[in-house]
Amino acid sequence: MAVLVHPVTRRVRASTRLLGPAFVAAIAYVDPGNVATNVAAGATHGYLLVWVVVVANLMACVVQYLSAKVGLVTGLSLPQALRERMPKSGRLLYWGQAELVAMATDLAEIVGGAIALNILFDLPLLLGTVITAVVSTALLTVQNRRGQRTFEHVITGLLAIIAIGFVAGLLVSPPSLTDTLGGLRPAFDGRDSVLLAAGMLGATVMPHAVYLHSSLARDRHGKADGSRLRSLLVTTRFDVGAAMLVAGATNLAMLLLAATSLRDRDIDGSLQNVHDAVGGTLGGSVALLFALGLLASGLASTAVGGYAGAVVMEGLLRRRVPLVTRRAVTLIPAVVVLAAGVDPTAALVVSQVVLSFGIPFALIPLVLLTARRSVMGAAVNHRLTTMVAVLAVGAVVALNIVLLGLTLGG
Repeated sequence: MAVLVHPVTRRVRASTRLLGPAFVAAIAYVDPGNVATNVAAGATHGYLLVWVVVVANLMACVVQYLSAKVGLVTGLSLPQALRERMPKSGRLLYWGQAELVAMATDLAEIVGGAIALNILFDLPLLLGTVITAVVSTALLTVQNRRGQRTFEHVITGLLAIIAIGFVAGLLVSPPSLTDTLGGLRPAFDGRDSVLLAAGMLGATVMPHAVYLHSSLARDRHGKADGSRLRSLLVTTRFDVGAAMLVAGATNLAMLLLAATSLRDRDIDGSLQNVHDAVGGTLGGSVALLFALGLLASGLASTAVGGYAGAVVMEGLLRRRVPLVTRRAVTLIPAVVVLAAGVDPTAALVVSQVVLSFGIPFALIPLVLLTARRSVMGAAVNHRLTTMVAVLAVGAVVALNIVLLGLTLGG
C-alpha cells in the first residue's frame, strides 16, 4: 500500500538531503585551537570576550555562504577562481602564504589530538601525533573511496561528538545569564585580551574553511543557474546557518565552561590541566566527555584541513600530490614542535594567531569576486552584503595591526 506524503514534507526531505557541505566546513571552527583559545579566554578574563565568539561566528556565516556561492555560480573553487586572475608569480606567492597557514592549522589540530590521546590513554605526545595523523589520513580515504556524501556523514557525526563533549559541562554548572549578556558588550582588558581575541578570531574564521567550502559546494551540486541556482542558494543559507549555529554554540560553551568553572583554578593554559580541573570541579564523567570531544575535534579537523590543503594546491598550482606526501608536509612542523619540547598548549594559541593573519588573504579576494557582476552574474552580492563583508574584513585587519603593534612593543 502506497503511503501518501504531504508535498511540504516531501520538499523538506528533499532540501534536507542537500545539506552537508557547511557541516564539513564547520569542523574547522571547533578544532583544538578553538579549545585552547576559548578556554584561555574564559579562564583568564571570565565573560569579557563572549562578544568575540558571537561576532566571529556571525562573520563566519557570511563568509561561508559567500564561499559556497562562488562554487555554485562559477563551478570553480575559490583557489581556481583566483588562479584564473593571477600571474604565475602571484599564484606561487599566494600559495606560499596559504601553505604556511595550512601548517599552522595542522599544528593546532595534530597537537590537539595528541593531547587528547595522552589524557585518555597516557600515550606519549609524539606517539599520539603519529596516531592522529594516521587516523585522520584514514578519514580522508573515506572521501576518496566512498564519495563526498559518506565523508559528510562521518564528519557530521564527529561534529555531534564534539558538541556533546564541550556542552556537557554547562548542564552540570550553568553559566550566569547576566554575566553572559554583559560579555556581549565589546571590550578589552589589556594586551593579553587582544592577543586572545586575535587567536579566537583566527580559530573561528578559518582561512582553509573559506577555500574548502567553495569546492565542497561545487563538487556536491555542480555549477548551477536559473531557478536551480536560486533554490540551492536558499538551501545553502540554511545549511550554513545550521552548521554555524552548532559550531558557534560549541565555541561559546567552551568559553562559558572556563568562565564558570575554571576561573579560580590554576590551569596555566594547559589542556591537560583543563581536563583535570574539569574533572575536579564537575566530575569524572564530564571530564571524559571533554577528552572525547577534544579527540574527535583533533581527528576530524586535521582530516578536513588536509582536504582543504589539497584543494588549495590543486586550485592554484594545478598539481595533485599523493595523500601521504600531502599529509607529511604539514605534519612535520607539529612533530618538530613536540620533539623540541615546546609547550603544546602555547603552540596551539600561537598557531591561532598565525591563522588570524592569513584570514585577509582569503577574505579580501572572496569579497571582491562575489561583488563583481562579471563573475557572479545575477547572483552578485547585494550592496548591503558587500558592506557587511567589507566591515568584517576591515575589523580583522585592524585587530591584527593592533596585535602586531602590541607584540613588537613588547
